[in-house]
Amino acid sequence: MKCDWVRQNILFYVYNELEDDARYEVEQHLGRCPECAIELKATRKFHATLSETPVAEPTPNLLAASRMRLQEALETTRPGGLWRRLVLEPAIWLRQIRMAPALAAAIFIVGFGGGIGATYNFLSARGGNGVMTGALESGSGNPAQSVNQPLESSAIAGIRSVTQEPGSNQVSIKYDTVSTQEAQGSLNDQRIQQLLLFAARNNYNSGVRMDSVDVLTQAPDDSRVREALMYALQNDTNPGVRLKALDGLSGFVRQDPQVRDGVLRVLIGDTNSGVRMQALRLVEPMKTDSNVRSVLTKVSQADQNVSIRSQARAMLAQMPEMD
Repeated sequence: MKCDWVRQNILFYVYNELEDDARYEVEQHLGRCPECAIELKATRKFHATLSETPVAEPTPNLLAASRMRLQEALETTRPGGLWRRLVLEPAIWLRQIRMAPALAAAIFIVGFGGGIGATYNFLSARGGNGVMTGALESGSGNPAQSVNQPLESSAIAGIRSVTQEPGSNQVSIKYDTVSTQEAQGSLNDQRIQQLLLFAARNNYNSGVRMDSVDVLTQAPDDSRVREALMYALQNDTNPGVRLKALDGLSGFVRQDPQVRDGVLRVLIGDTNSGVRMQALRLVEPMKTDSNVRSVLTKVSQADQNVSIRSQARAMLAQMPEMD
């Protein structure tokens, strides 16, 4: 047995992820190869060090940002590569599964769960065409179906569309689980609010994120809505969505220090000049604030956009001199 193969599988050996025959072969090789034995000792020491380190729980914002980046990456990935490898190179992945029993068990569990889910959706489709629609008239308080039941974010695969009826607070949202579903109801409905917040943070479609943020700006007093708008302002990849979030937060720049600090960070670091210009307009009423003055000074000297630099200088010129 070659040392290269053993070293490639030492980590699986330490984590007990090798089959008995492969584990036996590794142990036999380690007994007669001092170099691989040293490699095993170093790997075990590394494993022990990692085990002593506490595992930090990811924040909700980090999870949401990671999901959004993953969805965008999947949208831009060329299709077919994985299937081509699975079809044309079965020996490789079968060998990997043979050497990793835990992986094989995980694949079995996922496949079993997928079969149950497919059966459930097939039966649901026969009974209700696979679409769940809950309609709640504004002020009636009598939903046609239960639209107020809370949703688990993990059950939502994506939001397809957000539509608001003109002149009313009725919202229609189509979202995907295993199949596309639809929920309708007032902005006050818990289910509608959950879907809007999910769409603003996680959806891969920038148009849907913009529609969702646009609807959420109608209720910025809600702390969860304001948090979602702040997240969109600082993390969304689409400048149009960030501008919508700025509009929704505009009434809180003066009274909420966190909103003001977020707008100042956008003014310094946003890559879009239109977003930075809008942020500059929002902080103008607060130009006598020491933090705002400091940011304006930096922007007047370093911003790449001539108009933004000039506007910042004009705002500074209107301020009284500080002692």
